Amino acid sequence: MATTDTLNDWLLLWRLPGVGPMAIKRIRKQFGSLSAFIDASETQRLQSGLEPAIATALRHRETATEGVQADLAWQAGGPDRHIITGDDARYPVQLSHIADPPPVLFVRGNVEALKTHQLAIVGSRHATAGGLHSAGDFAAHLAASGLTITSGLALGIDAEAHQGALAVKGTTIGVMATGPDRLYPREHRHLAREILDNGGALVTEMPVATPVSRGLFPRRNRVISGLSLGVLVVEAGEKSGALGTAYSALDQGREAMALPGSIHNPVARGCHRLIRTGARLVETADHVIEEIRNAAGPLHGLPTETTPAHHYAPSVDTAPDSESLDSDYRALLEAMGHDPVSFDRLAERLGLTPDILSSMLLSLELKGLVAPCNGGRYMRTNQGNAG
Repeated sequence: MATTDTLNDWLLLWRLPGVGPMAIKRIRKQFGSLSAFIDASETQRLQSGLEPAIATALRHRETATEGVQADLAWQAGGPDRHIITGDDARYPVQLSHIADPPPVLFVRGNVEALKTHQLAIVGSRHATAGGLHSAGDFAAHLAASGLTITSGLALGIDAEAHQGALAVKGTTIGVMATGPDRLYPREHRHLAREILDNGGALVTEMPVATPVSRGLFPRRNRVISGLSLGVLVVEAGEKSGALGTAYSALDQGREAMALPGSIHNPVARGCHRLIRTGARLVETADHVIEEIRNAAGPLHGLPTETTPAHHYAPSVDTAPDSESLDSDYRALLEAMGHDPVSFDRLAERLGLTPDILSSMLLSLELKGLVAPCNGGRYMRTNQGNAG
């Protein structure tokens, strides 16, 4: 009877219906190895105490074997493609400590990046301009301080977090909910290429040809938090998947942090809920470093403070100062306040006709001082707040 698990054993069981991370844990405990389970008779497997669905899963062996060949063919497609199993020395230690670590990881790019100190930055796909700027700026500061920025490659906050790290030549990891041969969303193929070209990695537990499915995102989110020392949420609605990532972090004994926002901002409500239920309120990148150090202790290679010279948005330096505007435009910025505001409310506050207000808002938007938000609202950007 074989006692050493091979890559084929891992891939075969991982593709069997009904066999997930916890089932593989139980199989190894009951049989000592995956290969022993595979070599056993069905009667022996049924008598082992495993659930019948797991004990009889090898009835689907033929179909699963075809999938294994596809997985191996993917790995053979290039030197930057790796399949890492749970007993591989390259498997990230941080992830191995969660209750249900993925038995198999499909990695594209720099596999060593998985073992670096990681911070997850996640948030809404429908973020405000201010939220996007914060995500990129925090990621840039933290990446410049030596942390690897991990996120989910999604639109909105996730993408800005990846871009922020790339802007300072930092390392960033994208965790996917599809097979390694697919990318979602497709418009992020250039972002994925940048991540790989800058020493980062793309990682998924899903085997080759797994399509995008809503039910797989929670599984992806636990991997994001499981790889990381902590999770920072930047804008999230009350039903955002980013909240799931933060709660996974808490369940895994990792730090969960959130940026506070306006009480009128719907994509800040999830952050406020997190803070009320145990997440740390942070306002600066140094706060994030401090929280991680308090939880994880000294981290080799990280400075005691971040380096404020690194900023995500270089356009800020050349953007027009709001003080250089005439009094009418400054009054418009003042009337906007610091929360997203509707066009009608602005017109009411200023007593302007719609055509004049539209023209002024367009002018400020082109100058980078104002940004449109969801629901026909507008808000001041960081440049617009500078005055």
